[in-house]
Amino acid sequence: MRKLILSLFIGASILAPAQSPAPGQSWWDYVKVLADDNMEGRETGSPGYDRAAAYVVEQAKKDGLEPAGVDGYYQPVKFRMKQIDESQSSLTLVLDGKVEPMVLGDDAMFSTRVDLAPSLDAPLVFAGYGLRVPEANYDDFAGLDVKGKVLVILAGSPSTMSAPLASHYQAAAQRGATLRAVGAVGYITIPNPASMDIPWSRMRLSRTHPSMALADKSVDDAADIHLYVTWNPAAADKLFAGSGHTFEEIAALGKDRKPLPHFALPVSLQARTKVIVTDVNSKNIVARLTGSDPKLKAQNVVLSAHLDHIGIGEPINGDKLYNGAMDNGSGSALLLDIAAHLAQSKTKPRRSLLFLWVTAEEKGLLGSRYFAANPTVPAKSIVADINTDMFLPIFPLKIVTVYGLDESELGDDIRQIAAKENVAVQPDPEPLRNLFIRSDQYSFIREGVPSLAMKVGFEKGSPEEAIEKKWLTDRYHAPSDDLNQPVDLAAAAKFEDLVRGLALDVADADQPPHWKETSFFKRFEATSAGR
Repeated sequence: MRKLILSLFIGASILAPAQSPAPGQSWWDYVKVLADDNMEGRETGSPGYDRAAAYVVEQAKKDGLEPAGVDGYYQPVKFRMKQIDESQSSLTLVLDGKVEPMVLGDDAMFSTRVDLAPSLDAPLVFAGYGLRVPEANYDDFAGLDVKGKVLVILAGSPSTMSAPLASHYQAAAQRGATLRAVGAVGYITIPNPASMDIPWSRMRLSRTHPSMALADKSVDDAADIHLYVTWNPAAADKLFAGSGHTFEEIAALGKDRKPLPHFALPVSLQARTKVIVTDVNSKNIVARLTGSDPKLKAQNVVLSAHLDHIGIGEPINGDKLYNGAMDNGSGSALLLDIAAHLAQSKTKPRRSLLFLWVTAEEKGLLGSRYFAANPTVPAKSIVADINTDMFLPIFPLKIVTVYGLDESELGDDIRQIAAKENVAVQPDPEPLRNLFIRSDQYSFIREGVPSLAMKVGFEKGSPEEAIEKKWLTDRYHAPSDDLNQPVDLAAAAKFEDLVRGLALDVADADQPPHWKETSFFKRFEATSAGR
């Protein structure tokens, strides 16, 4: 067991020299800048994002953080922006020679996260969850002919495998590898009604919003996938027509993560698409607090958060500016506040702390994917990543949810730190939402770096769970994720104590954290040994 130095403290704010503000206020002051209307929602590659990035760099300089990018504090990242032209695109189902056009937005919507084929005609096959997981002896494709076909899958996973393992195999890279291995040409995902973050009525509003892909094809996870469609659960029975099955039957099984049937569908699909592609440039921000130990300072503990959000989108209640206060102004501000506290307290950990604000998380973790594959510091020097994304301090902090809790020694560390603060610790209570792979720590995990993410947690069935569910329904990826929403500043301050304490303990420990021997993700440590 590594020797830990528990170093929790609450530093004084830099914002009021005469008297410290209430706990959490300095964090909220940063959020107010990042989520201000002037930032225009911080869309990747936009002037609003550039203004937010310049503000972050200004604060990093003020707090004595050193530039650690390629161009000063910046790491430039090139993207291809892709936008569907629905006026020249269509989806049609064919059953027994009868053609039924689908209504884009009402029935289904294209995803441009893959390179959509201009024209594709193919039979459909229902492949359950669409997973092949050798470690769990699970294969939705056993005995199923899917070559040259389009898969129809229900988002989710069986309860026979852990949430992190199930999430990993639902990630874009793994999904793409599986489709290529079985010879499928594309897939249709039906969101699991039991785990939809937001209702279809809001999902459909963003369907023509541009997506992005990394211009560097070597890290393009969606290569050779020619169709990706998300299908409205309310219209899913159209896919199962004539099959002897109903979507109600499928959804009932998926709600409880039960095994699903697999069968060919009598329906075939005709897809026609027109995608407009343009080049976009954006940047990650990398700043370093150099450690104090002559040897250990060469190692880096990464604190990451994504700076981007959605920008300007379809209006909801007359508002088209998606400010992104919680997603992820909250995490970006947390890093700024930690840096400010460390600067004022003159804290110098033994290892270096690498503060990383990434772009294009909302486009599929692209900024962190690029950094993790092309770090601006020696790859082997990165010993851990602690990621903060939309940690939602909207009720008191009694429980912290940790994604990746049992995968590495970081989980042991956070348990000890939380106990000092009388905060309970729990693993992911909502495995169907696949949150383990939906934020930037996953990019580091893929490169073999012990990593985790945390958020303010709740007990299942509690009033806090209902509060979070309502927040997701009403505010997640909506203009109402703005500065006019209830926030528990004390919870934010307490959460920041945990993150700062974990970062400092990892930075001060005699040994860096390691993967648990029982963790599936330990294998990436070996495959990335030559980084």
